Amino acid sequence: MKTSKLTIQPIVFGASAALIVLFVVLSFLYTQEMGETFETAQAAFATYAGWFYVISVNIFLIFVVSLLFSRYGRIRLGGQDATPEFTTRGWLAMLFSAGMGIGLVFWAVAEPVYHFAAPPQGVAGETVEAAKRAMTITLFHWGFHAWAIYAVVGLSLAFFAYNRGLPLTVRSAFYPILGERIYGPIGHAIDIMAVVATMFGLATSLGLGAQQVNAGLGVLLGVEQGVNVQIVIIAVITLIALWSVLNGLDGGVRRLSELNMGLAALLMIFVFLLGPTLFILNSVIQNFGGYLRELIELSTWTESYGNTQWQHSWTIFYWAWWIAWSPFVGMFIARISRGRTIREFVTAVLLVPALITAVWMTVFGGSALHEELFGAGGITEVVREDYALALFALLERYPAMMLTSGVAVVVIVSFFVTSSDSGSLVVDAITSGGAENSPVVQRVFWVTAEGIVAAALLLAGGLDALQAGSVLTGLPFAVVLLVMCYSLRRGLHEEWRELRDAGKAPAEEPLWQRGRLSRLTKGNSDE
Repeated sequence: MKTSKLTIQPIVFGASAALIVLFVVLSFLYTQEMGETFETAQAAFATYAGWFYVISVNIFLIFVVSLLFSRYGRIRLGGQDATPEFTTRGWLAMLFSAGMGIGLVFWAVAEPVYHFAAPPQGVAGETVEAAKRAMTITLFHWGFHAWAIYAVVGLSLAFFAYNRGLPLTVRSAFYPILGERIYGPIGHAIDIMAVVATMFGLATSLGLGAQQVNAGLGVLLGVEQGVNVQIVIIAVITLIALWSVLNGLDGGVRRLSELNMGLAALLMIFVFLLGPTLFILNSVIQNFGGYLRELIELSTWTESYGNTQWQHSWTIFYWAWWIAWSPFVGMFIARISRGRTIREFVTAVLLVPALITAVWMTVFGGSALHEELFGAGGITEVVREDYALALFALLERYPAMMLTSGVAVVVIVSFFVTSSDSGSLVVDAITSGGAENSPVVQRVFWVTAEGIVAAALLLAGGLDALQAGSVLTGLPFAVVLLVMCYSLRRGLHEEWRELRDAGKAPAEEPLWQRGRLSRLTKGNSDE
């Protein structure tokens, strides 16, 4: 039963809201100056801290994989007798759509085609080799590293909330290190940093979504493209998100997540069947194999000898974006993952989305590259002009272009709504001290704030400002996540020792069962 009385942590809520309001005011009053500041700061952070991002994301991936095969994988979130709250289908749909929805739609064609035209590492552009390299790099940016970041945060928050009885907020993940001090100034600072990072990470995705909806409406209805139109789009979709907020997690976010995943799947099947089907079937295997083969090389590449800036605009931006998103996605998947074992959790969060992403990117990006290599071409020129138009340029090559473009716009809008609604849920939880039943008015406030921040970033410089916002907020939170890994390891060790001493340690599974998806594919009757 939700209370009508506000449930907030005064310091975290007040400081977070004040910082966000200050940013918005400065962006509206000093638009040009803020844009220049973002550009300068992003260049400095990417140049001097790029190496730190590269090291950090590799540590996250190694840490998560080690948990998958460790004895801690048998620990169940919420206790050994806990059962999942959501069906597997609903669970996977929610975590995936909240994690990367808008970005996958926005970049599915634009990124592979961009890398095809201007590949890094000395590869000649617009060649077969450039096409292969483009898909490998795209899968690298959207693959295991990204989801490892989410897994670190989600697993930490779920474990300390459901197994150790602490509030569901970021500060709780540091209890093994800080003890009761998580309730003091250090804990407040951690939560404030998480709120700010989440708001900028969300604003980046919402801004990209607004740009692509604008592009789609231009194709469908001839709507002019521009920042003012995109701000109106943000306002309208924010109102839709408010409706979702009023319907709650199960009635709003879950239903929208399943809707947008269904529509996205239909769109992908359409392109797969009417596009170069045989090429897609062959290339999805080769693309994923190329990604695995070059994973170590790409994971440790820093442009040291090339003295170029390509990585700063792409890889470092992505790592910062995922880190900035991690409090949002991590807390959201923690909220929906009670009852899963750590092995189930890591398998689902790390492996399943990476495989789905590889298929998605190959269907859309691969179809566009096939058009460039063996068809009429022309998509490269569209990408050079406007990333947001890339998907629609591909759909123009197939029948029923107006219908499929309309479906694409609906998919983007639904992903936009689930991201905004889920984000408000997470930010509200952090600023209320971990309360799970806070008044709806608080989430309404944060949904509105997310839209305003996205609009402010668009005014302050469009895509460049959106990218800069993620890079700037992601860096300090990367330090937080590194410490979080150590803290989680200590917490899991303590939990295991207590279970063992009480004679409740779960039995070891046979080696062949480790990491299986058997539990993830059981019918709803098991849940």
